[in-house]
Amino acid sequence: MIEIKVINKGHQPLPEYATEQSAGMDLRANLEAPVELHPLQRRLIPTGLHIALPQGYEAQVRPRSGLALKRGITVLNSPGTIDADYRGEVGVVLVNLSDETFIVNDGERIAQMVIARCEQAVLKSVEVLDATERGEGGYGHTGVK
Repeated sequence: MIEIKVINKGHQPLPEYATEQSAGMDLRANLEAPVELHPLQRRLIPTGLHIALPQGYEAQVRPRSGLALKRGITVLNSPGTIDADYRGEVGVVLVNLSDETFIVNDGERIAQMVIARCEQAVLKSVEVLDATERGEGGYGHTGVK
């Protein structure tokens, strides 16, 4: 378990894991008034949270499965990445993929945040890549089994 420093400039409780083995913590909307999200509309929803991740980690902002299935509400840039050196407010880009207006209320659980290790890479230009069984087979190449 790692420790993450948080400044909560909002009025919602800090995110917590719902169960002992949950991968993500629920993020809540931090709003002064409800926000209408019309069909196919997207909005940046504030959380009031500012975090300081350790170097080598990222926070991934992902949709909540219940909102996606029941209401057609998802995170547009899923997963959204919060870099270790970002200190601004954590915001969630919600999009309404349903045909009905959705109201985002203050305190509503709108997304989940997963903390993950990440590596930086150095790209090396080469003339030839190692051969594999798959080769250049792309989308749908392995077929349906």
